[in-house]
Amino acid sequence: MDAGVVIVGGGQAGLQSADSLRSAGYGGKITVVAGEPELPYQRPPLSKDFLAPGTEASPLPLRGEAFFTDKDILLLRGIAATAIDRPCRNVSLDDGTTLDYGHLVLATGTRNRTLDCAGARLAGIHYLRTLADARALHAALPAARNVVVIGAGFIGLEFAAAARARGCNTTVLEFAPRPMGRALTPVMGDWFAGAHARLGIGLKLSEGIERFEAGPDGRVAVAVSTTGARHLADLVVVGIGVLPNDELAAVAGLETGNGIRVDGCLRTSDPAILAVGDCANFPHPRSGERIRLESVQNATDQARHAARTIMAGAAERPEAAPYAELPWFWSTQGPYRLQMAGLANPGDDTLVLGDPAAAKFSVLCFRDGLLAAVESVNLPADHLAARKLLAGSARISRLEASAQGFTLKAAARAMAPV
Repeated sequence: MDAGVVIVGGGQAGLQSADSLRSAGYGGKITVVAGEPELPYQRPPLSKDFLAPGTEASPLPLRGEAFFTDKDILLLRGIAATAIDRPCRNVSLDDGTTLDYGHLVLATGTRNRTLDCAGARLAGIHYLRTLADARALHAALPAARNVVVIGAGFIGLEFAAAARARGCNTTVLEFAPRPMGRALTPVMGDWFAGAHARLGIGLKLSEGIERFEAGPDGRVAVAVSTTGARHLADLVVVGIGVLPNDELAAVAGLETGNGIRVDGCLRTSDPAILAVGDCANFPHPRSGERIRLESVQNATDQARHAARTIMAGAAERPEAAPYAELPWFWSTQGPYRLQMAGLANPGDDTLVLGDPAAAKFSVLCFRDGLLAAVESVNLPADHLAARKLLAGSARISRLEASAQGFTLKAAARAMAPV
């Protein structure tokens, strides 16, 4: 008898796994274990629209309450999984109960990296990951005057732009020489450094955090950087990256390492257990390397693939098709909509199309002479064309892209139908 599917995690990957199983005709029991007490919500808006001036502190739900009733999916809110018993195929929960499973899907996501410098626990220092974090910031921002952000990644810069839009004096400390350096090409990173400066944000590159100092009220008042500079701060947001939540898997004896390691079908070292989304370390056929991606696209596409793996009985069918979806991402930072298709490498040859001065341009990345990734600012049509080109069979060379009159849109239109 099928014991059903248990999904640990109530984010994008977890809910999409449940939805895709039902859509594919799975008739067994589905239980989603969600650690947060709220109805599952969208995380990306928490660092952008949620914090904009004049907005209400209301999250956007991933699915309405009726979804769980209509799809016959049991949602356990505010309950955490504490242990996996693989021989008995059950999961222990922190309310003292256990859930049997036929298949287990781990969609445990990530958690924030934290600072350990002097003063890092002072009141007024925030992280931004959960709805509770966002609500605390939403409440604190109206009274803030001097905001310091630690880390010039996507979350840090999205928040910095939101704080600046509220009129806060905003400073960003980034230890690396350019913003978003691990994700973007140097040309795009340098452009965003200038763009944030034009917004009035004090972006301090090659300058990390040394310590925080308290004011007379015991709250954070000054951020002292690694250069010795002192930055006034009545509110601090730390955005220095995340760590995968793989402890539950590791204690259960599953293979881990920068996340929960899975095969091409998203199965862990135990074929009855799959992992999807931000926590999954998977072999990516496009790059030939193991990677872990933190994006809505990857979370939802992997969830759909995991559902197909379960439905096909792929635990007994190693010939099942591997996950190979094209990665794509986005970030909204004030008036700038950044969209990325494919994965850029530091050594890629680049070509700029469009007008950077008008904040409407794309950076094309070439590897071994062929188009491998595209970064676009305020050009959604270029982004959609790039996704079509990179996901399809087209092979665009740098010579072709350099020709007068070349556009991504025209190249995508010229593609033969699949």
